[in-house]
Amino acid sequence: MSQVVCLSFYRFNALPARLWAFAMMGLARKQMAKVPDLGFWKLCGSGIGEGFTPVPNTAIYAILTTWPNEEIARKHMANNIIFQKYRSKASENWTVFMAASSVRGEWSGSTPFEETDMQGIGPLAALTRATIRPRILARFWKRVPNISKVIGNDPNVLFKIGIGEVPWLHQVTFSIWPDAAQMAQFARTGHHAEAIKAVRREDWFAEELYARFAVLSDAGTWNGQSPLAALKNETLESA
Repeated sequence: MSQVVCLSFYRFNALPARLWAFAMMGLARKQMAKVPDLGFWKLCGSGIGEGFTPVPNTAIYAILTTWPNEEIARKHMANNIIFQKYRSKASENWTVFMAASSVRGEWSGSTPFEETDMQGIGPLAALTRATIRPRILARFWKRVPNISKVIGNDPNVLFKIGIGEVPWLHQVTFSIWPDAAQMAQFARTGHHAEAIKAVRREDWFAEELYARFAVLSDAGTWNGQSPLAALKNETLESA
């Protein structure tokens, strides 16, 4: 069996639903710990922007999970009460199923994703998670908006969001790209490349993890359709 990593996004429009989702950042922990076959998991809020962002978005929350395989993941996410509650409260939800192709670093003291041989030639996802050192917070947040603006304007990125466990200190960026070449082009140029150099030079992060994933499938919609819809249409047209 190959580990599957899921990242689920939930949009809450009404104020009562937003208050419920905020409360669940603490209350859902006990229920998540009881879900069968669930490995590593994290409850995350989101930010307004395309990547690392200091301004909270009270409408969007995310749940990161790992499972033994995709069949088990889909079964529990469809039938377990905690995931059913999130879907029932949300105005929209979308889940992407992935297999890690490369992992470097740690998250909460462990390496949660198991590398597989799923390299593939299709869409790829990139995840960066960092614990920012408090002493460099001002410098970090001064530089980051430029990176977020660039990724937001990149026509090649299929999906991008900034999420995190703790505002300002624990940050995650997640993006999906059509292929490895277009992902690499963004990572190696402009503000992003400059920021990577600064991370090493100034020792920004107390803990960091970088992972790439082969995108296996998805479920649900985001902004009315699957973020992978364009690629699916291209596949159908070329078939």
